[in-house]
Amino acid sequence: MGLSFSLEIRMASRGKTETSKLKQNLEEQLDRLMQQLQDLEECRQELDTDEYEETKKETLEQLSEFNDSLKKIMSGNMTLVDELSGMQLAIQAAISQAFKTPEVIRLFAKKQPGQLRTRLAEMDRDLMVGKLERGLYTQQKVEILTALRKLGEKLTAEDEAFLSANAGATLSQFERVSTDLGSGDKVLALASFEVEKTKK
Repeated sequence: MGLSFSLEIRMASRGKTETSKLKQNLEEQLDRLMQQLQDLEECRQELDTDEYEETKKETLEQLSEFNDSLKKIMSGNMTLVDELSGMQLAIQAAISQAFKTPEVIRLFAKKQPGQLRTRLAEMDRDLMVGKLERGLYTQQKVEILTALRKLGEKLTAEDEAFLSANAGATLSQFERVSTDLGSGDKVLALASFEVEKTKK
């Protein structure tokens, strides 16, 4: 009896370790793709429009393939669904281009509401001292607030009003089809549509 229980504990522990390793590998892959997006945006001025669009399309297609792999990995494994649901939704937000800021997508995927709030505070300061222009501030704040809401964080009435006033059409559509972290298929349909649009 004791031996059987001990074996069960070891097996459960091994399963947990394997899940942890898998999650770490997936996060590393996602980090690489987000870095590609970030590098692309930083080099945008050096590329002509066709080069930029082609490279971005390729990265979005890689994200789409990564998302397909994620769906297969999560299929039927409730532990992984719980662990990776935020990552899947964040990837779909990137594919549909509802979110455009790689660092925000990365923090969303890793379920890091504290770091998202820290980034928002830094942005508020940067805006006040003129280090961040208003348009970029608005775009990133909307993404962060949306991510926080998706992660189950409570927003202030002021933040809710900011979100309502500034969310663009793609983000609003993303909001409508992804009412919670479990509604991946609808979001994927939107994401697939957006990727197809970029191919035309």
